[in-house]
Formats: sequence, structure tokens, C-alpha cells
Amino acid sequence: MRSAVRTAEVSRPPERRLLRLLGPAFVAAIAYVDPGNVAANVTAGATHRYLLVWVLVAANVVAVVVQYLSAKLGVVTGRSLPEQLGDRLPRAGRIAFWLQAELVAAATDVAEVIGGAIALQLLLGIPLLPAGVLIGAVSIAILAVQSARGQRTFEAVVIALLAVITVGFVAGLVVSPVDWRAAVAGLVPRFTDAGSVLVAASMLGATVMPHAIYLHSALARDRHGVSDDPGRVRTLLRATRLDVVLALAIAGSVNVAMLLLAAAALPGTPGTGTIEGAHAAIGAALGPVVAAAFGIGLLASGLASTSVGAYAGSTIMAGLLRVSVPLLLRRIVTLIPALVILGAGVDPTLALVLSQVVLSLGIPFALVPLAVLTGREGVMGAFANRVPLRVVSIAATALIVALNLALLLLTLRGSG
Repeated sequence: MRSAVRTAEVSRPPERRLLRLLGPAFVAAIAYVDPGNVAANVTAGATHRYLLVWVLVAANVVAVVVQYLSAKLGVVTGRSLPEQLGDRLPRAGRIAFWLQAELVAAATDVAEVIGGAIALQLLLGIPLLPAGVLIGAVSIAILAVQSARGQRTFEAVVIALLAVITVGFVAGLVVSPVDWRAAVAGLVPRFTDAGSVLVAASMLGATVMPHAIYLHSALARDRHGVSDDPGRVRTLLRATRLDVVLALAIAGSVNVAMLLLAAAALPGTPGTGTIEGAHAAIGAALGPVVAAAFGIGLLASGLASTSVGAYAGSTIMAGLLRVSVPLLLRRIVTLIPALVILGAGVDPTLALVLSQVVLSLGIPFALVPLAVLTGREGVMGAFANRVPLRVVSIAATALIVALNLALLLLTLRGSG
């Protein structure tokens, strides 16, 4: 009888086994719904209405491909992207690459801590600097869970926060009068001026985030281990595809919801160029309940993303410099730039948007080597990208680089 039950369990679970392997992509997906996304998407909706919906959709499609490639690299080779680069670059090259990656990680951290601090100020009236310290303290506690209880418990905490984020930012659409015809028209790729290109680059930096590219390869490897069995690897890759599609479908929907909410409720309202102003405008237009949900979503976003960002920074440093700094110590040190900005009185929403532009400029440094490495048989063996996936990865890389070059030209000309 027992053997019959065991046989049924073994023959039944392909789908269940896949579901049990999900998780790493949901942690990486937090990077796609962080406070920088809120600033970029709210700005896009408030200033350009539905014009840039297509940017979010295209960026999310690119993100699915990119995050799958990153996880695939970790699953197949047992090495993270930073480790692969660290193995191939000379010492000077590793240091130079680490410096730009660390700048990207710092920009990420600034956005996440500031966003969480803004949320605490909106919800509880706490001044920005003490709020930033509190966000840092809670993120340290979340990372301590990862250190003490392991990756699965950390994944569970992050997924719970993702659920709060989703409800917080999607709730407003229930009562918001979205112009769905204009939203569909926003799927047509176009720009109207230099300002729309700058905002689009900010949205791209907030959506296809470099630190998530570096991190996901380590998350997948650490969760699934290393296997020389091709059958096991194929199973893991199937689970990884499902993991990525589900996680980024949720993240993409949240991003689009933010833009649609801003486009419907905020255009023409004074002060909506800041998150605080947007929160006040949402409250005036849609009521205090929706405004509170927005604030709670922003708070959950800051708490989750700052923890994941610190994890990514540690992965980058260990892979490129071969230096292992305790995760909690790194979290404390990297908190300083964000607290300095908060203490200096810099416009927090402006700091958020500019941080996303920095992230956009860092994307090619992560994406180009990822596309190259996953396409090489010498690295991936039989699991190297086939021609269709190579073409897609090259096209995505070219699109992102082109948008970054346009952003640089506009900035140099003083048009942004």
C-alpha cells in the first residue's frame, strides 16, 4: 500500500515539482517594482499620460528574456555572472568593472531607501532622515532572516512583500477612470520630445535593472545547486522559465497599473512631479483609502527592494573582487549615501528619477556579457542559446544601448 502511494507521488508530480522550484525569480522581480519604478512611472503618467505605456511593455518583455538568461547561466554553469566575469577579466579589468557595477548598486540603494523613507513620511509623518534610518534597520532585519533561516525563508518574506506591493499599487485602478482607448494607443512606440526620451530611459533603468541581472544567476544557483545530470538541468530550466514568466507578469502588471493610475488621476494637477504630490493628488482625486494603499505599497517596495539590493551588491563584490564582506555589514555601509542625500535636503523624487537614469546607463555592462556567455558552447555546453534566443538577446541589447546613446546625446546637448 505504501509503495503504491509512493509510486503515485513519483508519477504525479512533474507540475508540482516545478512549482516547488519556484522562488528565485520572485526575489529578482522585487527590483522591478522598487521605489524608483514608482517615481519613473508616476512621472511618466503625470507628464505624458499614456504615451509611454509601450516602454513598460517592451521593457518587461526584455526583462523576461534577460532574467531567464541570468538564471540559466547560474543553473547550467554553477557560477554567477559576476563570478564568470571575474574568472575572465584581468585584475585591472575586474576592478574597473566592479567600480561601474558598484555605482549602479549605489544608485539602486539610494532609490530604495529614499522611496521607503518617503512612504514612512506619508503614512506616519516621520521626517525623511529618521525614516531612512528606520528603513535601513528593517532591511537589516530582513537580511538577518536570510542569514539565519536560509534562502527559502527569505524568498517567502520577499514574496509576501510583493503581494502587498501588488495590492497597494493596483487597488487604485478599481476606482480610477482610465481611458482604455488612449492606453491601448500608448502601445504604439513613439516619443514626442526630448523630455519623453529622458523619462523613457528612466523607466527602462527602473525596469531592466542591472543589479537584478547580476543577482538572479546567484539566486538560481544557490537555490537549485549544481548538477551534471542533463535531465535534472532541463527540469530546472523549465521551472526557471515558469518562475520568470510568473514573477515578471506580476511585476509588469504593477508597473503598468502605476502608470495608468497616474495618467488617469494626476495630469494637470499641481505638484504631481513628486511622489508626495502624487500621493496627495491621489488622495484628493480617489480618496484616502486609495492614497493609503499607495503609501503602503511604496513602503513594502522600499523594504523589500533595499534588502534585495544589498544582497545583489554582496554578490557583485564577491564575484568580481573575490572579497566576501558580511551581508549585514555591507547593508550598514551602503546605507550612508542615501542618508546623506536625505539629510542634505535634496528633492527625493528627483534623486529617485536620476538614480534610474544611472541604472539605465549600467544595463549594457551587465547585458552584453550575459548575452555573449549564454551563447557560447564553451561556457554552456549543450545548453548554449539557440539561434532564435541569440537573435532576441542581441536585439534587446541593441535596443537598450540605442536608447542609452539617445539619452546621453540629449543630456550633452542640454535638451533633457
